[in-house]
Order: sequence, then C-alpha cells, then structure tokens
Amino acid sequence: MTASVGDRIVVESERVGQARRTGVVEEVVTSDPPRYRVRWDDGHISTVTPAAGAVRVERGETAETRR
Repeated sequence: MTASVGDRIVVESERVGQARRTGVVEEVVTSDPPRYRVRWDDGHISTVTPAAGAVRVERGETAETRR
C-alpha cells in the first residue's frame, strides 16, 4: 500500500464504537517504511505510519484526470 500527495487516506478504528478517520496526504515523509503527513477532515495534521489492514488509500485527482 503506497500513497501519494493528494490521495485520500482512511484509517479504520481498532476499537469498537470509535469512528474511522479520513484525510488527505499532504506529504510523503518516507517511503520505506511509509510515513505520511495527513491533514485530517477535522483540520488536524499528523504523521501516519500505516499498519497492515488498517489503512485504505483512495487515489486523489491528478492533473491528468482533471482534463
């Protein structure tokens, strides 16, 4: 699972009753291991190191797809 700047990232909750978090990747800090700076939909920014199965990446809009 790799993400690029502009991709949406969805982090599933590991606890019952806790909502998942969604946001936009603003920076790829490192690629191995992957670390991303994410602006969450609630406005907060944090660095994420995804765990297997807990994160889903939804490809963002690129210059190619906007045309």
